[in-house]
Amino acid sequence: MFTPSLLNSPTSFTPRPELIEVIFRAISEQIDITQSGTVNIAFLLDDEIQSLNNTHRGIDKTTDVLSFHYFEDFTGLKDDEIAGEIIMSEAKILSQAEEYGNTPEAEFAKLLIHSTLHLLGYDHEDDEEYKKMRAEEQKIEKILLEKMGVRIS
Repeated sequence: MFTPSLLNSPTSFTPRPELIEVIFRAISEQIDITQSGTVNIAFLLDDEIQSLNNTHRGIDKTTDVLSFHYFEDFTGLKDDEIAGEIIMSEAKILSQAEEYGNTPEAEFAKLLIHSTLHLLGYDHEDDEEYKKMRAEEQKIEKILLEKMGVRIS
């Protein structure tokens, strides 16, 4: 299981450590890919995310979340070695929560699940990849609802 490291917190809500733990544990139990090392989770301003998105993806606009993995295979990483980073936009979490009928915590959880799957190599560039990734997300969302009572719309 990845070890989460919350580098900073948004001002409008506080991500519960137990929520992050349940998500990472569920993903490690559902996805048969080695998940060792630390994943940093950080919140940046939209202009900072836009700059990262432009630099690393060639897309000059803001986005809700970016995932960066530093290894193709996480086998053998120690807990304190950085496996990857998840960069989130608090503003996007809040606006998407309202748009999709989620709480900010639920929207955060949705994006954390999604971005962690990206770290593990999941993508959604075509319909088949999207269906496979979405099926995994729904499994984790169901576990999250059962264990934490967090419903994701």
